[in-house]
Amino acid sequence: MEGWHGWDAYAPFYDWENARTVGRRDIPFWRRQVVACGGPVLELGCGTGRVLLPMARTGEQVVGLDRSSNMLGHARRRLRRARGTDSARLVRSDIRSLPFASDGHFSLVMAPYGVLQSLLRNQDLRRTLVSVRSVLRPGGTFAMELVPDVPQWGEYDRRVSHLGRRRGGAARISLVESVRQDRIRQLTVFEQEFTERRGRRRTTQRFSLAFRTLSMRQMTGRLRRAGFTIERLEGDYVGGPWTAGAETWLVVACRAR
Repeated sequence: MEGWHGWDAYAPFYDWENARTVGRRDIPFWRRQVVACGGPVLELGCGTGRVLLPMARTGEQVVGLDRSSNMLGHARRRLRRARGTDSARLVRSDIRSLPFASDGHFSLVMAPYGVLQSLLRNQDLRRTLVSVRSVLRPGGTFAMELVPDVPQWGEYDRRVSHLGRRRGGAARISLVESVRQDRIRQLTVFEQEFTERRGRRRTTQRFSLAFRTLSMRQMTGRLRRAGFTIERLEGDYVGGPWTAGAETWLVVACRAR
């Protein structure tokens, strides 16, 4: 299984589920990075544009990159409807090989909400870090979020995780989920089944998403070997100190000159 598998199928439900998990709690953190660094900004795994749109409203040039054409389709529709986002553009590509000249174009590269955890092998992460460094300006910032609790999820079968309706619509959605852990490979696999009901009509979409979780020591070590220096670690979205038990792990690194 590749880390990008499942995301095309997930696209119609991503915003619905995300509103019930992280929501917009992380947006002020990413806005602070953009304001501090200036543009141009590159977001890895921009998905449906949840983070991209508010970053574009800062007025800085923002590029959102994703491999999933379905995710980018949702992002394009959001950009067309939104105001103040003319500085944003979307690119379909693989984060392991960024399609930009290696000339230090970006001031900031962002990897929100555990996107790097979709890289399931050491060589995938190494390729991505090298590629990110090549497109950052000397002294440029690479900021990322890691989701730390995924390895602690207990395994279970077919649990109803979320129930609700689409925003502004009559459709009812349920998420039935199973979790598998591969401790040796540090992988967590979510087998997801979304069922959408509109009156008597019922449709079901099934897919799997896999995530790899490294320790903070492992991740910062890989960053240093790829040519980054660690500026700070944070344990929440408002600048709290990092600990191994923090609710989220935020890493702000700098391209070594």
